[in-house]
Amino acid sequence: MPKHNKKRNTAFLYETLVREVIKQTIAKDSEKRDKAIAVLKEHFAKGTALHKELELYKALSRTQQMNVHSAEKLIQEVKKDHKKLDTKKIFNEQSAVIGKINKSLSNKVYSNFVPNYKNLATLAQLFGDDATAKSRVLLEEYVLKRLTSSSRILKEEKEKAVSKLVVKTFVNKFNTQYGSKLLEEQKTLLNKYVMSFINNGVEFKFYLNEEITRLKEKLNESVKISEIKEDKQMTEKMKMIIGYLENFNKQPLNKESLQQILKIQTLIQEIFGK
Repeated sequence: MPKHNKKRNTAFLYETLVREVIKQTIAKDSEKRDKAIAVLKEHFAKGTALHKELELYKALSRTQQMNVHSAEKLIQEVKKDHKKLDTKKIFNEQSAVIGKINKSLSNKVYSNFVPNYKNLATLAQLFGDDATAKSRVLLEEYVLKRLTSSSRILKEEKEKAVSKLVVKTFVNKFNTQYGSKLLEEQKTLLNKYVMSFINNGVEFKFYLNEEITRLKEKLNESVKISEIKEDKQMTEKMKMIIGYLENFNKQPLNKESLQQILKIQTLIQEIFGK
């Protein structure tokens, strides 16, 4: 197999920059986060040479559960489209991205955990011209196997991309800050919050609205519990928190308001024990 240079792998550059945005969000380094986002927006925007190549990587790395005939046809069509790309433009844009990473961020960016790295490296070799006939057959067999396998594999990889980096790092930071372990619902909330910096944030907003509804329901249940009902101060506190949640959408969503939701999640767990 030919040697793989990940800095010349468009999909890897994209994925590692996405992870850098997540990492810097966790580290609360908005300057580096914004620099990484700027590189993504400039060099991977629709119409750029890197975007065109990235779409071909996605076609073979994010598609699954195909029948063998369709999968084989897809591989050949993608390879055909890849040969039409302007390799010089791709090389120049990759060089620009590498330069900005080295100058504005750090060469540690290349060491970010990318869960589907093996698959992206395989695709880069498949698109290249250096592989022997035997290597090309083996590479295509590997890609074919993934294209025809269960969608569960892709889902697990995607989740691992976040949970491996986001949850682990956030757990350490928030455990230190609050002196307790994060609940599963807190991990999910933080997970979707961080990913909202990469995507349009729709999934995070949807989850947050559902979670706020759940918290309000639980708080309304809590005021009926005798220990709280008989404690005027506790009852007032619960009603105040319910009022806060009722008006949550009227205030800007920031780290402070997110922390309030985390605290309310902890409170609910303490009251109901689940």
